[in-house]
Amino acid sequence: MPEGYHHLTSDERCQIHTLKESGESKAGIARRLGRHPATIGRELSRNAAADSYDFKQADRLATRRRHAASGRPRKMTPDRWREVEEKLALQWSPEQIAGRLRLEGRFTVSHEWIYRHVWKDQGADGTLFHHLRRRGKKRNSRAKGQAGRGCIPGRVDIAERPEVVEEKSRIGDWEGDTIVGTCHRGAVLSLVDRASKFTL
Repeated sequence: MPEGYHHLTSDERCQIHTLKESGESKAGIARRLGRHPATIGRELSRNAAADSYDFKQADRLATRRRHAASGRPRKMTPDRWREVEEKLALQWSPEQIAGRLRLEGRFTVSHEWIYRHVWKDQGADGTLFHHLRRRGKKRNSRAKGQAGRGCIPGRVDIAERPEVVEEKSRIGDWEGDTIVGTCHRGAVLSLVDRASKFTL
């Protein structure tokens, strides 16, 4: 790998997605991002599917390749969950735990999975949820269907969606995200069917 090379960031992949959708050429994208055209070409050839480039999928593919290259196992073992639980007991937030483990290059686990682990433990009469800083406000308003800041009435939390959604074995399970432009000028809503990758 050339000296001074840096992997593309999630933000850069998001910009590549937006610029490609607007019809920008590879050279134009490279110029706007301050990257070599070969870097953009390589990114699109590795991570685009059927001439469609989804930055979230590209991020996931790149992460998988880096893990495979490093030879680090990605499976969450009981020992790894025990380490996560020890940090929870020290009042670390799931976001802090995930960020620190990623920074140290030990193993990767998202804060969403840590929350899921906590709620699953609570469902089995565990006590991990007591270590969460906001345990007293544990999604009570959402459970009651009340709307608060950033909460949609009747919304089903991601931790409560059926396991079949994770399998990506059926059409009709959609994933949405918003892409906000520089200086908050303009926004794009992307909707992707998890199984077929059909994108709106």
